[in-house]
Amino acid sequence: MTLDRDLQSIQEVRDLIARAKTAQKTLATFSQKQLDSICAAIASDCAAHAEPLAKMAAEETGFGRWQDKVLKNLLGSAITWDFIKDMKTAGVLSEDRAKGLMEIGVPMGVVAALIPSTNPTSTAMYKSIISLKAGNSIVISPHPGAKKCIVETVKIIQAAAKRAGAPDGAVECISLTTMEATNALLTSRDIGVILATGGEAMVRAAYSSGNPAIGVGPGNGPSYIERTADIPLAIKHIFDSKTFDNGTICASEQSIVTERCIEKQVEEEALRQGGYFLTGEQSQKLSGFLLRANGTMNPRIVGKTAGAIAEMAGISIPAGTRVLISRQTEVSRQNPYAREKLCPVLAFYVEDSWESACERSIAILQNEGAGHTMTIHSKNMDVIREFALKKPVSRLLVNTPGALGGVGATTNLAPALTLGCGAVGGSATSDNITPLNLINIRRVAWGVRELEELQSASPVSSSPARRAPAQAPTSPAPFSREDIEAITRAVIARLGG
Repeated sequence: MTLDRDLQSIQEVRDLIARAKTAQKTLATFSQKQLDSICAAIASDCAAHAEPLAKMAAEETGFGRWQDKVLKNLLGSAITWDFIKDMKTAGVLSEDRAKGLMEIGVPMGVVAALIPSTNPTSTAMYKSIISLKAGNSIVISPHPGAKKCIVETVKIIQAAAKRAGAPDGAVECISLTTMEATNALLTSRDIGVILATGGEAMVRAAYSSGNPAIGVGPGNGPSYIERTADIPLAIKHIFDSKTFDNGTICASEQSIVTERCIEKQVEEEALRQGGYFLTGEQSQKLSGFLLRANGTMNPRIVGKTAGAIAEMAGISIPAGTRVLISRQTEVSRQNPYAREKLCPVLAFYVEDSWESACERSIAILQNEGAGHTMTIHSKNMDVIREFALKKPVSRLLVNTPGALGGVGATTNLAPALTLGCGAVGGSATSDNITPLNLINIRRVAWGVRELEELQSASPVSSSPARRAPAQAPTSPAPFSREDIEAITRAVIARLGG
C-alpha cells in the first residue's frame, strides 16, 4: 500500500524527531569544548561554501542578489560564530562561593527551526550553529520555495558536524515539505523549543502549537531623518539598506519620515542617489500591484529590483533607478506603502516637527511591525533619547542602515537572523536571538541563614517589646475602726470651720 504524500511527510517528521531526540541526549553530555568544536567546524565549512550556496538560493527563489547573499551566509556562519564562540552555555556557567550560588546551562532539547525563503541558506546555518552551541539538536523545516538550497546547506552542516564528533541526528531536515509535516513538527511533544522565522501566519502557528516558541513577525520600520542629520549619509544608509539583497531583510527601512524644513534637501539627495519619486498616478497604479485582493503583499515583488517592479506594474522610470519612492499622508492596512515591502519601495512622509514625526512613526509601527526595528538619522541626542523612550520597537538604530544594523553587521548588536519583537510584537523576547535564548539555567543555591535569624530580623521581632498585660489592681489594706473615726472627725471639723 502506498501512503499519501501528507501521511508520508508526517511519518518522516516523527522519524526525524526521534533521531534528533536520541542525538540530543548525547549532546547533553558533551563538554563546552566538544560543542564548540562542532560549531567551529560548521561555521568554517559554511563560510567556505558561502558563494555557491548564495548563487543557488538566488537562482531557486528568484529573490535578491547572490552577491549580497554571500555576505548573509558569512553573517550566518563565521560572523555569528565569532560573536558567540566564548559564550558559556554548557555545564557550570557561573559560581559565587561567597553568595552560595551556582548557575548551570541546560539545553532545551530538540529545536524545531522554520526557515524562510528570503534568507534560506544563511538562516539554516545560523540556527544550526546557535542550537548546537547550546547543546540542542535541530530539525529544520525548509520553505518549499527554497527547499533545494536549504537541503544542500544542511548536507554541508551535517558533514561538518559529524567530522567534528556530533552524533547522527544532531541536524535533521524535512525532505517532504507539506503543511501537515510542519504542523506535526510544531506540535510534537518531543520538541523543546520552536525557532520560527517567516510570515505572520507561520509565526502565529508556532505560538499556538502548545510548545515553547520564539517567533519573529513582519518588520515595517520607518526611518526618520531629523533636521540635524547628515542628509547625504542618511540617504546613503537608507538606500544601501533598501537595495541590499533587494530589501529581503525584514529590518530594512519601509518609509522615510522627515521634517518640512529639510524636505527639499532630502528629496534632492534621494534623486541624486538613484531614488525616483512616483507621480500620483504611478503611485496609484503600483499600489494596485503591490497589494493583492486578500490584503496580503504580492509575492512577485519580493526581492526584485526597482526596475523589475516598475516593468511588472507597467510604469516607466529612469534608467538606473535604485529605489521607488511614493509620497504619502495616510497610514492604514489598506495602504501598501504604509506596510512591509520586501523590495526597494519606500513611502515618504513629511511632518512639521520632530514631535509629529515621532507620532507618525508610532502610527506606522502600530499599523504593522510593532516591536521590530526602526532607524533614526540625527545628531540631536535629546531627540534620539525621546524616540528611544517612546517607540514600540526592540531595536532603534542610529545613523546606520536598518537591514545591516538590525542583524548586527554594522552595529554591536548580536549577529542574528532571528530578531525578537518583544511583547508588543507578540514575541517571547526582544533579543537578537543567540544560544543564550536556547538554554534554561538551573540555579543551585546554598542555605545562608536559619529560621531564627529571619524571625529576629523580621519587622515584628525588631519592634519594641510588647508590654506585659497590666495586672489587676490590688485591694488596699483594710482600715481599722479607729482610722475611720479619725477621718470622720477631721472631715466634720473642716466642714464646720
